[in-house]
Amino acid sequence: MPEKPPEKLISTRLLLRMPMMEDAFPIFELYAQDKEVTRFLTFEPHHSIKVTKTFLEQCLNNWENNISFPWTIIRRRDKQLLGMIEIVNIEQTGIQLGYVLAKKFWGNGYMTEALQKIIEWSFTQDDIYRVWAVCDIENTASTRVLEKAGMQKEGVLRRWAILPYFGTKPRDCFCYSIVQ
Repeated sequence: MPEKPPEKLISTRLLLRMPMMEDAFPIFELYAQDKEVTRFLTFEPHHSIKVTKTFLEQCLNNWENNISFPWTIIRRRDKQLLGMIEIVNIEQTGIQLGYVLAKKFWGNGYMTEALQKIIEWSFTQDDIYRVWAVCDIENTASTRVLEKAGMQKEGVLRRWAILPYFGTKPRDCFCYSIVQ
């Protein structure tokens, strides 16, 4: 089993750090309530700041209990919160990632940079040989991000994820990975 991920990772433009309760308002305002941003995510848009605070409490609990490891993505030059990225699951030989980025920061390479930083850390772990992520087959922006981060499409996971925006039936997702 790999070591617990670091609470902070630093890349050229970004600081990935463990979330804090003070992140609730910017997360809520920037993307958690945005229907376009949450369209391809597994949660509904947050209808109140209380939902965002509950989400952050769960993030911190997950860190404490080694369940999952979310980081808040901060732009280093101005300390602007951009989104989040998470090790959703650590399996026997691999790590699954998930992420979200506020719409106003799309198209700047931030998520690719964040993914690459976590991939880099992951492959320093003795038992990790694979980093992977899934995205809805209609989410072309996410497929581009994963490919730019060096991941390759493995195939389609049929009826994989329920995305509330689209209803209650599971949708097909692409599976991308990078291996060492």
